[in-house]
Amino acid sequence: MNPHGRDALIARLSATPEWDIVIIGGGATGLGCAVDAAARGYAVLLVEARDFAAGTSSRSTKLIHGGVRYLAQARFGLVREALHERAHLLRNAPALVHPLRFVVPARTRLGRAALGVGLGLYDRLAAEGGVGRSVTLDPAGLHAALPGLRDEGLAGGMAYWDAQFDDAGLALALARTAARLGALVLNHCALSALVVEAEQVRGVRLRDTLSGREWTVAARCVVNAAGVWGDAVRRLADPAAVPSLRPSQGVHLVVDGDFLPGRDALLVPRTADGRVLFMIPWLGKLLIGTTDTARDDTPDEPAPLAGEIDFLLATAAQWLRRPPALADVRSVFAGLRPLLGGPGGGATGRLSREHRVEVSPQGLVSVLGGDWLLYTSPRPR
Repeated sequence: MNPHGRDALIARLSATPEWDIVIIGGGATGLGCAVDAAARGYAVLLVEARDFAAGTSSRSTKLIHGGVRYLAQARFGLVREALHERAHLLRNAPALVHPLRFVVPARTRLGRAALGVGLGLYDRLAAEGGVGRSVTLDPAGLHAALPGLRDEGLAGGMAYWDAQFDDAGLALALARTAARLGALVLNHCALSALVVEAEQVRGVRLRDTLSGREWTVAARCVVNAAGVWGDAVRRLADPAAVPSLRPSQGVHLVVDGDFLPGRDALLVPRTADGRVLFMIPWLGKLLIGTTDTARDDTPDEPAPLAGEIDFLLATAAQWLRRPPALADVRSVFAGLRPLLGGPGGGATGRLSREHRVEVSPQGLVSVLGGDWLLYTSPRPR
């Protein structure tokens, strides 16, 4: 029997009634937890209801970055930590994570100078983990970097370095690493219920979504790493649990690469809704994104909401000499961010992208919020 085949994995699950740690969710956070726990010698079971990274973790902007926009919010600690993790991933996964230069246009010399101050701080926060130094671009340099940019009236800009990655590929690499370290990592295996005894979580009930077969396994610790569906898992332990997450949708468009020729990415420093927007070379195409739209639901397969595609195309038209039209869109994908905040009004763009580790009165450990870059550091905050 193939030790990595599904029959062998199912046989191992059936033969192992108790685990040290059971992790719910096969996205960035769950897989990162599985690698860490297995490396420490724990008996680890990770289950994913669909496929690894089937949700948010395969629908990112494909960037490993420190978050330039957080500098304006004076969140220097978050930026420093993210840049540290960026350096870690560049070293450990060079086949999946690689440097990418970004160009930020400026409309005035004063604006260009302000960008220079911010990106100089970004370089310093990266310290020895920096990829390259930011440089000032005059109008000619801006045109040379991005000849497809509508640069009339611009005062040049700045270029700085971050990184790009294959999000789904990195998820699969983490799954393989966890398995190599001894974890049982099983997709298409859904959580049916938590086993709660004496008001404490003692295990899980699982269902194979392919065969319908079911198991009940005991666990010393159950980790809820279900991403945007984390509140639903929390309610299995405590039906009265107050929501901690506010889903936000990010939509991306894929168009032909010749709409923005060159090797550099474009960062639009401010959109009509006060955010930044990226146009990034990706597998020979151009990736445009993203939006930040609050949602009250958490569908498995989110689709663009009214106006999201139009917003991205309209923003692109403000910056590209040859802007793409709706007929030029080759692909559209959307993901849901698990933002900390709970229900309520206000723009989701202002909510934290950080994570929080919560231990419920029933002993359920929930890793809430977070993103790809900080998947390696799910510690209490």
